Amino acid sequence: MIRTALTRRFDLGTPVVGAPMAGVSGGALAAAVSGAGGLGMIGVAGNHSAEFVAEQCAIPEGLPFGVGLMAWVLDDRPDLLEATIAARPALVSVSFGDPGPYVGPLRDAGIAVATQVNTADDVHRAVAAGVDVIVAQGSEAGGHTGHRATLPLLQEVLTLTDLPVVAAGGIATGRGMAAALAAGAAGVWIGTPLLACPEGLNSPAARARVQAAHGEETVLTRAFDVAQRLAWPSRWPGRALVNEFSREWHGREDELAHDDAASRRVVEARKSDDLEQAPLYAGESVGLVTTERSATDVVGDLTAAAEQALRRVAELLD
Repeated sequence: MIRTALTRRFDLGTPVVGAPMAGVSGGALAAAVSGAGGLGMIGVAGNHSAEFVAEQCAIPEGLPFGVGLMAWVLDDRPDLLEATIAARPALVSVSFGDPGPYVGPLRDAGIAVATQVNTADDVHRAVAAGVDVIVAQGSEAGGHTGHRATLPLLQEVLTLTDLPVVAAGGIATGRGMAAALAAGAAGVWIGTPLLACPEGLNSPAARARVQAAHGEETVLTRAFDVAQRLAWPSRWPGRALVNEFSREWHGREDELAHDDAASRRVVEARKSDDLEQAPLYAGESVGLVTTERSATDVVGDLTAAAEQALRRVAELLD
């Protein structure tokens, strides 16, 4: 068994956290990850209701789970924070903005707080805010992320704080997990490896598209946010699978901001699951996701392979 500061803090069987991917990571996916000994997270977006939070958090009953919130959304949606606190998760991630205003209420409720960081300044702000866990998220990650690669960022974050640091971005195999742990991470934060799991909230068509994709078929872009007129801060573009829309509009975001027809196209595509026009967020490890299988199996296999890899690493020492 792999034991780290993360597994000890949350009484986990493996240092694997399921990323809170809004629109994918609901209660069933969180329960499947937690059922394998990890910590499943439920992703909450600005278009979700407090009722959605309560319903999804009720699913992994009896298992440790977490909730992922977006700081820039909470400014106008305090009801999402209230619903999250009422659900009593083990961990709440407050990312993509200043976590400071939300750390106090969460910790007062006995809930540990994590935040994703993409720069050294983010680390300083997180430590000053009093968070419990730092997630070093590299640009290889799917969904909204920063511009620095995982390994350089992880190494720098580890020099800046003694808090448990979890690595995120590009980790999809036991070898990758072992590499992050050997570098000093207390755990791994995985999203893309869970995109083809039947417990996810995403559609069968989306899961099939993920399984068919190659690692070279992603793009880090603001085009989808601009098209949907979302208030995502510009410093966090989103990594998604390349499709017809991104080929047409990536790099033309200023023009896209004034094209209402293109905007309507993406909005309608999300409703109809048109994956050539709507975003399908996925990381650079997507080429390693080739079959649909339970998140419980994904976490179990990842952990077993990481244990084997770590044993082999020990053999390198004379």
